[in-house]
Amino acid sequence: MSGGSGLFVFIHPSDELYGADRMLLECLAAVPGGVEVEVWLPNDLAHPDLPLCTMLEERGVTVRHLELPIMRRALRTPSGLVRLAHRAAKLLSALRAARPATVYCTTTAASVAAPIARLARVPTVIGHVQEIVTRADRLIVAATLSAAHRVLAISAAVAAALPPRLRTRATIVANATPAPSDYTPLRAHEGPLRFGMASRWNGWKGHATLLTAWDELPDGQLIVLGGPPLSGATVDVPALVAGLRRPDSVRVVGEIADPWTLLADCDVIVVPSDAPEPFGLVAIEAFARGRPVVASAAGGLLDIVDDGRTGWFFEPRDAADLARVLRSLTPAEVAAAGRHARAAYEQRYTTERYAHDWRAAVGMVPDRSTR
Repeated sequence: MSGGSGLFVFIHPSDELYGADRMLLECLAAVPGGVEVEVWLPNDLAHPDLPLCTMLEERGVTVRHLELPIMRRALRTPSGLVRLAHRAAKLLSALRAARPATVYCTTTAASVAAPIARLARVPTVIGHVQEIVTRADRLIVAATLSAAHRVLAISAAVAAALPPRLRTRATIVANATPAPSDYTPLRAHEGPLRFGMASRWNGWKGHATLLTAWDELPDGQLIVLGGPPLSGATVDVPALVAGLRRPDSVRVVGEIADPWTLLADCDVIVVPSDAPEPFGLVAIEAFARGRPVVASAAGGLLDIVDDGRTGWFFEPRDAADLARVLRSLTPAEVAAAGRHARAAYEQRYTTERYAHDWRAAVGMVPDRSTR
């Protein structure tokens, strides 16, 4: 595959602005000039307050909302499978009408599109794995992504969880984030440290673990950004904060277009996930701004954080261990870790590096024109 030939369709399972959604924007930015691109989004979920489609349209990307066969847990029932089959037939018709040269399934939730694209005789089908596939889902993922000509994984942890025949085919392309235009090095300051967390309020993201640990600290400030997911288990963050000894030390903010307008005032970003993160995009976003990270020692975060240098680990789900780490930090060592974090970002997580690696992984030859 090379730049400048045929329609390139990205099939994406959500219309939000979280990790996988932001990485779709980086994939689009990496597409060589001259390639016609469309993004197909599902129409089966409520439109969020901050939709991805708005940002895509502002960038001149054609967006279509369609009945797509997205693997959602709510569809794993007899009636749900009937609806999934109906959407699969709709997608087959849409692909036959559009006749794309490439179909790109951006997550495993979108991977049902891979065998449908092959049935529609799409020349190139690509699967991008951005989740740690559970044992229960391996058979489904093996069946769908085996139809892909190329498979990408965002971390070693994600690749290791794939079924063996996909694991050997997967190319690891670590995520990236744009460099902030207003970067200034973190400096040690007087007074308590300021901490931040930004993620969906999913049950496994570790909000309860963080707030339980926070209740053991004598001082400091914490800001928590995000909101409940459109589907799946959630946690009532405001209720957890209301039950703390120092509720005034925590500021809870809803979803905003740019979380870093508020997180920029934080000294340390906390990623307290109870389950292994496939990658941990917020960690490299923190690195880009010279902020170190306190993270649970599991999943993709193990590849990002250099313990004691660019951040600090604690045992997953262990609020006491997290409280120990948070209590131990001093402004001077946090500032030093921030400098190392920024250096790690510049070496490993820039969008320029990502564009180069992503094009190579999907077999695209960049040209000199721009989009």
